[in-house]
Amino acid sequence: MDNFFIAVIIGLIAGLIDVIPMIIMKLDKVANISAFTHYFVIGLFIPFVDWDLKPWVTGVIISFLSALPIMIIVYQKDKKAIIPMILFSLILGAGIGLAGAEFIK
Repeated sequence: MDNFFIAVIIGLIAGLIDVIPMIIMKLDKVANISAFTHYFVIGLFIPFVDWDLKPWVTGVIISFLSALPIMIIVYQKDKKAIIPMILFSLILGAGIGLAGAEFIK
């Protein structure tokens, strides 16, 4: 059960890291909640996925693939938002993977 709570903390931190710039830019509240929820949820399962890859690679793959449907919807309305979404997906995915490997045993 301790590993679950560590994953919750990893997800909370990843969600906050993603949402803080969005709040500063005064983006829509629903977009903020959606982004936070996305990283919170993937923070709960990336650390437990074992694909025999480096943890950061697993995190990047899962983070990017899980964000892809959101990116498709956002691209239709705001083409400039895709680059930050891709960057945050790659960075936070790698971070979640590394944090999971470090703190979840």
